Amino acid sequence: MSDPISLVQLSTGVALAKGSIILRPEYLRLTTLTLLAFGLLRLLTAGWTTLLTPTYFLWPVQMLGSELDITGTAFATLLSAEYQYQGLAIQDNSFEVLDIAGMLSGVSAAGFTFGLPGTFNFNGAKYNVSTQGIVPTIESFSGSNGVPGFNGTRLGFSGGNVTVNVGPIPGENTRVSPPQGFSRNYSMLQQGLTANVSCRAIGSSQSLYNWNTSNTFLYGNAAASNGSITGLRLWNTTANCGDNSSKTQEYVTMVDASGNENPLGSGFLPSVVCSGPMNTDQTYTNFTILSQGFYKYRFLEASVCEVVPLLTTVRAKYNGNLISSEVISSRPFQPENTQLLSFVAGVARFQSTNSQGLVSSAIGDTLYSIYSSTTNTSIDDNLGNQTQVYKELEEYWRGVVEFSASFLRSGFMVVGSFPDNRIPDNLASTVNGTMYISTIGWTRQSATYLLAILPITLTTILTFTCALYSVLKAKKENSGYRSTFDPSNVLHLIMACAAGNLTLKGFNKQGIIDNEEVMVWLDEYENDGSVKKLVLAGAGQPNSVAFRENGAKMSDADQPDSVTS
Repeated sequence: MSDPISLVQLSTGVALAKGSIILRPEYLRLTTLTLLAFGLLRLLTAGWTTLLTPTYFLWPVQMLGSELDITGTAFATLLSAEYQYQGLAIQDNSFEVLDIAGMLSGVSAAGFTFGLPGTFNFNGAKYNVSTQGIVPTIESFSGSNGVPGFNGTRLGFSGGNVTVNVGPIPGENTRVSPPQGFSRNYSMLQQGLTANVSCRAIGSSQSLYNWNTSNTFLYGNAAASNGSITGLRLWNTTANCGDNSSKTQEYVTMVDASGNENPLGSGFLPSVVCSGPMNTDQTYTNFTILSQGFYKYRFLEASVCEVVPLLTTVRAKYNGNLISSEVISSRPFQPENTQLLSFVAGVARFQSTNSQGLVSSAIGDTLYSIYSSTTNTSIDDNLGNQTQVYKELEEYWRGVVEFSASFLRSGFMVVGSFPDNRIPDNLASTVNGTMYISTIGWTRQSATYLLAILPITLTTILTFTCALYSVLKAKKENSGYRSTFDPSNVLHLIMACAAGNLTLKGFNKQGIIDNEEVMVWLDEYENDGSVKKLVLAGAGQPNSVAFRENGAKMSDADQPDSVTS
């Protein structure tokens, strides 16, 4: 305030200092100035906050590797050799793996379709709903770290560390090293296997399947104690599998000493798997499962499920210790996949046989429990909703088929399956995808982004330039003396007005208008910084050093007159 200034200009400066505005139409220039400054300050705050504050983003890293290719002729030859070496049989502890894990995979797939939670664990890895026929290709998601024992690989797989050969592509991130980040997730393209399954009832006029169940009472012991087996019944289940060839599957169930089952407590659900096409004009690319429920599973009529396995490419997402897969493309089995189809059908046959116990069936219990958990009616009412029952059965077998492929891949990729744990080139399939590292920081933007921040950058530079100019100007005019007067401080204003005996007009409308036009300046003494007077601007150069020195010698009577009302 070394120069004279009107009171309305002074109030405008105070408003700007406090980040406020004035709305006075009669002072349009000052009003516009405060509005413009107010808007620019808000824009600067938001703009620089957005620019300087680190943001959450995902850092992509390209990944490349390989896994076992089960779709080609090389693997078909290898699998055929394994059949000849040890037969399509369950080896040692792999019995429990196929029996329990296969059943759980089917249960998870069937239940999820109708809204039940679906998470399937296999070999230490956690899958969302089902495996989709894949094995983990990311080390941190690969599950078990165990080393399989003798005969614990390939068809005898019973758990163990699966070889992973996937990593960042060399040379892709040479300029900047990827950050450690908070977490990492992956999106990978890899091989999978699934199936289209269609189930329906066998009509009485459909002689093609020739479904028949006969039984023989084997054993009865009326003197058996409680909890002991009082009787056994042998079942022979036969189905026509096409070309006049039939398949027979035998089961044993528990009965009372008279050979009678408990219709409410006992359940029998036999299945026969026809491993080839039902018609002679079909190629060997699918298989058929025939089933029927008895006693407490009587809700399932004589039914046939046609299973068409598909070789797939899936996008596997590894996130939060959970593996989720989405089918990108699929194709049916080809003639070179005969050995693979034989294995998949063999797992389904094993599951259908071993799921039936002496008094109940795991498949029947699955269908019953899912139906009861997802509907308001009993499955026994009018034999239940057959549409839902068949949908459950379809999803169950799909889950089993997908698990069979994951079991097979795991067996041939587990440590010890190949020399040096390296998959031969003719058995390898490419795996590629992206690792996403979650972190915070600043991302590099395009050239248009720089143009967008140019206005706020120029405004910031101009603001700092004005502030620096004011400081230098005040320092020059005051010969190094720096005033501590703050016009935005109400106390400072009162003290300066009181010291200068500044008297203005009243608070009526005209008085306020007249007061706004009054020109004042701050009279302060260089030798005594405690004396500051807000007085009327008079003649001469009030901001000059000579004027101040003369003012210091003046008495109070010689000071400029105050304004009187």
